[in-house]
Amino acid sequence: MLTPENTQTEIMRRESDYRPPRAFSHWLIGRPLMTADAPHQTIGKAVGLAVFASDALSSTAYATQEILGVLAAAGSIAFGYVFPISVAIIILLGIVTISYEQTIHAYPGGGGAYIVARDNLGELPAQTAGAALLTDYILTVAVSVSSGIAQIISAYPALIPYRVEIAVGAVLLIMLVNLRGVKESGAAFAIPAYFFVVTMLLTVGYGMFRYLTGTLGVVVNPPEAAVIPTLTALTPFLILHAFANGTTALTGVEAISNGITAFKEPRSRNAGITLIWMSLILGSLFLGISYLTGQIGAVFSEQETIISQLARTVLDGRGPLYLALIWGTTVILIMAANTAFADFPRLGALHAGDGFLPRQLTFRGSRLVYSNGIVTLSVIASALIIIFQASVTRLIPLYAIGVFLSFTLSQTGMARRWWKIGHLKEGEQIVEPGSTLRYENNWQFKMFVNGFGAVATAIVMVVFAATKFREGAWVVLLLTPLLVMIFFSIHHHYHNVAEHLSLEDFGGLPARHARHRVIMPISGVHQGTMDALRYARLLSDDVTAVHVSIDAAETEKVQKKWVSWGEGTRLVILDSPFRLFVEPLLKYLEDIIDHRQPNETITIVVPQFIPSKRIHNLLHMQTANVLRSELLEKHGVVVTDVPYHIIEGHKGEE
Repeated sequence: MLTPENTQTEIMRRESDYRPPRAFSHWLIGRPLMTADAPHQTIGKAVGLAVFASDALSSTAYATQEILGVLAAAGSIAFGYVFPISVAIIILLGIVTISYEQTIHAYPGGGGAYIVARDNLGELPAQTAGAALLTDYILTVAVSVSSGIAQIISAYPALIPYRVEIAVGAVLLIMLVNLRGVKESGAAFAIPAYFFVVTMLLTVGYGMFRYLTGTLGVVVNPPEAAVIPTLTALTPFLILHAFANGTTALTGVEAISNGITAFKEPRSRNAGITLIWMSLILGSLFLGISYLTGQIGAVFSEQETIISQLARTVLDGRGPLYLALIWGTTVILIMAANTAFADFPRLGALHAGDGFLPRQLTFRGSRLVYSNGIVTLSVIASALIIIFQASVTRLIPLYAIGVFLSFTLSQTGMARRWWKIGHLKEGEQIVEPGSTLRYENNWQFKMFVNGFGAVATAIVMVVFAATKFREGAWVVLLLTPLLVMIFFSIHHHYHNVAEHLSLEDFGGLPARHARHRVIMPISGVHQGTMDALRYARLLSDDVTAVHVSIDAAETEKVQKKWVSWGEGTRLVILDSPFRLFVEPLLKYLEDIIDHRQPNETITIVVPQFIPSKRIHNLLHMQTANVLRSELLEKHGVVVTDVPYHIIEGHKGEE
C-alpha cells in the first residue's frame, strides 16, 4: 500500500482572468454569475411564498372540482358532502404543516423527505421518497400547466384545439425564467402570485358576503355535466374516492422543506414562517371555494372550471373582474410549475451528490442554478403533456400518490429521529449527515405529532392508490420501484468506479517502462501522416505504421510514398479480402497485446485532419473517429490523436 510522503511538491494557485464573452444565451437567461455571488441569490419570505407556495396555493383552483367530479356520479344529492370532505382535508393539512415545520428546523440544510428518510430510515426508504418526490414534481408541472390552460379555454373556447401547444410553450417559458436564477424567477412571479391571492380572497370574501345577505344566486347557464349520475346511493367507497381526489390540495406543502437553502438567513425561521403563511392562505381559500360551490349549484365539467362558474356567479357575469380572476388563476396554475422547477433540480442534485443519479445534475449553470435538472424536468413534463393531451382529469390519478408516500416516509423518519433524541443523555450529541441530534425534553410530544401524521398520510396514500388504481395510479405504483432500481443501479456503477480509482490499495507508480511500442494506422501518406509520424518518433524508436489494404491500386501508391517519406519506419500491410478496415486492424492489435512483453507500453497514434469548417466533416469518412472509439475499448493501450488542421487556400493532401 502506498503511503504518501511529503516530497516538497510545489503547489501554486492563481485566479483565472477569463471572462465569458457575450453570447445569445446571455440575452435569454442573463450574464454569467460568479460563485461568490451565490449568497446574494437567496430570497426572503415574501418572494419565497411566490416561489415555493405557488404549487400548494394553485391547487385551490382544481381540488374542489376534483371532489365534485367524483360525487357527481351519485347525483346532485351528493354535492352536500363537498364541504365536509374539504374540512377533513384541511385537518390533514394542519397535521402535515406542523410536521414539516418541525422538519424545517431539524434539517436546515434542506432536502425534506429524502434527507429525513436517509438519516433515519436507511437508503431504500430514502430513494423511495426521492423517487416519489421527483415523480410528483414532474407531474406538478404537467398538471398545473394543463390546469392553467383549462382556465384559459374556459374563457376562450376557440383555443381548445391548441391546448397542448400552448401548454408546452408555457413549460418552455417557465424553463427559461428559471434558468435565469432563483432570485430572478421569484421576482418575476411574485406579482402574479400575490395578484391571484388578492383577487381570489376578494372573490371568495365577496361571495360569502352575498351568501350571508341572501343575494348570492346560482350558476346561470351551467355547462353540460361531464359525469352522468350512475349510482342510486352514496357509498363509502365514493366518499373515500372524492376525499382522495381532494387531497391534491396538499401537494406542494413539502416544497419549502426541500428548498430551505434558497432562503436568506436565518433560513429555518424564514422558511418556517413562509410555510405557515402558505397553509393559512391555502386552507381559507380551499374551504371558502368548497362551501360556495355547494351554494351556487356548480357542476363538474371539462368545458368550464368550478372557478369560472364561481367567479361569474359571484361577480355577475364575465366582466373585467371575472377576466382578472380567470387570468390570475391561470397564471398561478402555470406558476405552480415554478415550485417544481425550484425543487426538482435541488432534489436531483442531492441524489446525484449521493451517487444515485448522474453527476451532471450537480452542475450549477452560469446563473448558479442546477441547469441540467431544469432542462430535464422541462423535457419530461412536456412529453407527459403531449401524451395525455393536457387533460387535468387524466393526469390527476397519477399525481398525489407520490407526494403522500413522501409525506409518510418523512414523518416516519422524523418520529424515528425524536425517538433517537429521547434516548440520548443530557449534553450528548450525535452528528448525522443532515443534522445534529441533541436531547430535547419534549421529544415525546413531537414524536407523537410526527407518528400520527405518518399514520394519517399513509391511510390517505392507500385510499388514493385503491380508488385511483384503475384510472392510472397503477402507473406510479410501478414507476416508483422501477426508479428506485435505476437509482441503485447508478449508485452501484459509481461505487464500482470509485473502488477501481481508489488509492487505498494503490502500490505506487510502477517503474519506468523499459519498452514503448508505437503503432500508427494510416489510410494514406500525406502531410497529416507526416505530422503524426514525427510525433510517434518522439515517443519511441519502435514505431510501426499499419495500412489495411482494401484496394490493391491504392495500397501500391501507399507503399511507394512510404518508401520515399517513411524515413525508414517499418510498414505492415494487412490484406482485407472482405473490404473491412477496422476489424482487421483490431485483430492485429489483439495479437500484439496478447504477445507483448512485461513492462511494455503500447500507444496507438491516430492521424486526423481537421477541416477549417465543421460542415466539411460531412464530406469525409471520419475514419479516425470510428477507429478511436473502437480502440478506447481495448485494455492495455493508450490512444493518442494527432490533429492536422486544414486551412482554406493552403495546399495539402488528404
